[in-house]
Amino acid sequence: MVLVAAELAGAPCWISMTARDLAASEAFYHAVLGWKFRRGSLGRAFSVAEADGVPVAGVAAVARELAVAVAWTPYFAVEDADDAVARIRERGGTVGVGPVAYPPRGRAALATDREGATFGIWEGRVMADWRIGNGAAPAWLELHTRDAFDAALFYGEALRWASDSSGCCEVSYEQDQVVLRYEGEPVARLNSGPVEEAAEKPHLRPRWLVHFRVRDLEAATAAALAHGGTVVPGGPWPATTRQVTVRDPDGALFTLDESRTAPWPVGP
Repeated sequence: MVLVAAELAGAPCWISMTARDLAASEAFYHAVLGWKFRRGSLGRAFSVAEADGVPVAGVAAVARELAVAVAWTPYFAVEDADDAVARIRERGGTVGVGPVAYPPRGRAALATDREGATFGIWEGRVMADWRIGNGAAPAWLELHTRDAFDAALFYGEALRWASDSSGCCEVSYEQDQVVLRYEGEPVARLNSGPVEEAAEKPHLRPRWLVHFRVRDLEAATAAALAHGGTVVPGGPWPATTRQVTVRDPDGALFTLDESRTAPWPVGP
C-alpha cells in the first residue's frame, strides 16, 4: 500500500543516509544490522534497506553529487515542498538542497533548523508499511538541541504540527521532553541539553539522532568495529541505558540500542 505525504501531516516518513559508496555502505550495515538491500525506484544510486522483509531505511550515494555531508537524516512528510521550504526560511532555518524532483515518487529538500540540526522534507508517495517510534519499529528519532520547546515551535510552524488539519501530528510536553505523536503513537522526541561544537563530540551538536534497535549490543558493536566503524564515547543518554554511538566507515553517525522500547516516557 502506498500513501501520499499529505496524509501523514508532518510526521516522519522515512530515514535515509547520504553516502559516497553505495556498495560499501550496504556491506557495513548488512554486517552490523543484518539488513538486506534492494534497488528502489529512484535510480541506481538509491537502495532500500529491509529488515525481515520490511523497509527500514534508504541509502543514497549522492553525497558527492549534492555536496552534502555523509549522514543519517530523517524526512518529514509535507503536502507541498515549496510551501514548506518557504516556511522553514521564514522561521530562520536554512535550505541547503532542493526541492529536488525524484520522479515518479515525489520531491525532497534538505534543511537545517535554527540550531543547525539537519532534516529533510518529502512531498509525494510514501511507504504505508514503514513506521518509526515505539513498539516493533526497528528505529526511532531523537532531536538533541539546546532548547526543545523553541525547537518544537520551529518545527511545529514549519511542518504544521498540531494544526487544525485532519490527521496532523500531536505535540505534548512529557517529563522534560517534547513528544511528537502521530495517531497517538510516539514518533519522535525533542530533548533539551548541553550542546557542543567540538569536532571530537559531533553527537553533542544540535542534531537528529537516529537509533537502531539491536538484539545484542555487544555483537552489533563488535561487528561495526570489525567492518571499519568506530565507537564515539560520551553519548547524551543516562549511564543506565544500553546504547552505543557509532560512526560508520564513511563518517555517518547513528546509535545502537538494545532496549526493547524507546528510551523515553510513553505518556504524561
